Amino acid sequence: MSPLQFLDHLLNFVAPAVVVAALLALGLRVLQRARSLRVPLWKQVALTTGAGAATLLGGLMLTDHDGRMATYAALVVVAGTVQWALLRGGR
Repeated sequence: MSPLQFLDHLLNFVAPAVVVAALLALGLRVLQRARSLRVPLWKQVALTTGAGAATLLGGLMLTDHDGRMATYAALVVVAGTVQWALLRGGR
């Protein structure tokens, strides 16, 4: 596998985490503007993407397959939990 092919596979693997993180952060900017402005947008997207990528990697390691629906469901739960924690949902 060439380095370019590896980069393509890596970006396609992480793409769902990036999209979910970006849509969630932008959606919260629209729906909960006052609370969402406490944390910079780039930080929300970066931390949620990192947690989402770790979730996707964990799903790949547990199931030996990429793209299982259970992994994507876990991605959504983890992304929501990270955003909730970032915006101090418990306080």
